[in-house]
Amino acid sequence: MLALRILDLKDFTAKLFIGEMFQHFSFVEASFTTFVTYTLDGQLHKEFFDSEQCPDRTYCLWEDVQAQCFSMIRGKRTPLNFKIVFQLSASNVEKLLMQSCVPLKAEDIYGLYLNCQFDGKQLLCTTGTSLKIFTLDKQLDRVWDEMIRKFFRKNQIAFEE
Repeated sequence: MLALRILDLKDFTAKLFIGEMFQHFSFVEASFTTFVTYTLDGQLHKEFFDSEQCPDRTYCLWEDVQAQCFSMIRGKRTPLNFKIVFQLSASNVEKLLMQSCVPLKAEDIYGLYLNCQFDGKQLLCTTGTSLKIFTLDKQLDRVWDEMIRKFFRKNQIAFEE
């Protein structure tokens, strides 16, 4: 697990809520506290869709809810807090496994997560992994942590560990 403290809050939140940086991540859940608390569940309800339109994934993408989430915190006052949980898409998990030579199969992994949590003053991004099997090998954790570091650097996100 990796914890990154975001140094430029304004830049990060602009990229999070307005930019395209996280749009291809799966959106697992979020909560936003302003004058009330909004809680969102990103799990898709397959029965809502026509059979030919039904996405082949469990969660919606961040781009599907990004504008609505921004509207919940937009205004003159800073939110009291928020938390957003992202998951790396299944296709990107497979790419990560192939590129890194981690000795796991995609079906062994529940998810690779990125939690973004703002407490009113600072924003922390923490990584997490969830496996369907037991292993003492932490190679996947290290690879996922390094991927997030590179992703943040590539997108010019200032952070400290």
